[in-house]
Amino acid sequence: MNHAEIKSALLASYELDGGINHLDGANLPSQESINVLARDCMQLLFPGYFEESRLAKKDVPAHVDRLLEKVERRLASEITKSLRLDSETDPAERASQIVSETLGRLPALRKLIQTDVAAAYEGDPAARSVEEIIVAYPCVLVISLQRFAHVLYELGVPLVPRLLTEYAHERTGCDIHPGARIGTHFFIDHGTGVVIGETASIGDHVKLYQGVTLGAKSFDLDPRGHPVKGVKRHPDVGDHVTIYAHATILGGDTRIGAHSIVGGNVWLIESMPAHSIAYFKGENLVIRHREKKEALLEQVADWVI
Repeated sequence: MNHAEIKSALLASYELDGGINHLDGANLPSQESINVLARDCMQLLFPGYFEESRLAKKDVPAHVDRLLEKVERRLASEITKSLRLDSETDPAERASQIVSETLGRLPALRKLIQTDVAAAYEGDPAARSVEEIIVAYPCVLVISLQRFAHVLYELGVPLVPRLLTEYAHERTGCDIHPGARIGTHFFIDHGTGVVIGETASIGDHVKLYQGVTLGAKSFDLDPRGHPVKGVKRHPDVGDHVTIYAHATILGGDTRIGAHSIVGGNVWLIESMPAHSIAYFKGENLVIRHREKKEALLEQVADWVI
């Protein structure tokens, strides 16, 4: 085929097969613009850590001014696009309100994210400094952007929150939906392969290892055979829970009670009471009450990461 024939075939494909952006109407938010927004947000949350050149303390106010202006302008533009797709009556005005509300939450968001940094430093003996945690640990990027995206998700913004968390997903290998509710002092060690679904909730002081899935057990279908949206599908994890590598926990009615431990490679579709431990003994899943001074590392050797 020559170029003219290829072009003609592609144009026909656009018409017949879809998959083309809304060229004569509201365009989708720009993925590259959202990626830039994600990087600017990380600089706002951690000034002095992600810049290419040294940032002096006296320059921080002007630096923050510039970043706020950039984030405000870009966020307003991308939210306006997403709201047009939702047939919002006045998308620009609504976007302006959302941006104002979101940026106003940044100080509280920073305070919350600092608890995640502290949890990572205290939870990993390999960490040599807080600086190492912030610039080199994937959990800081993925959790920080999820928390920012969650604000937008709660405010009803379509598409943009998911694009933000997908940027973090591409960078870290951790897939955390912006709808997930996450408490303070959250730490994901190593990170690769972690999946946390939209309706999952996670308490305070929770630690996950690589490959953990908090997923859905099954999907309810409507009369036309399509998945029902907006229902509780993912598990709840209580405070002070540790979930070791490659554990899979499924179902909207599954709850992991506070101060519990889920061992590596455990497949769990039932709830665990508080102060419990779950692990495999041979081919059998054991869920029992934790003993007060239990030597966990003697029970399951692969818990040592």
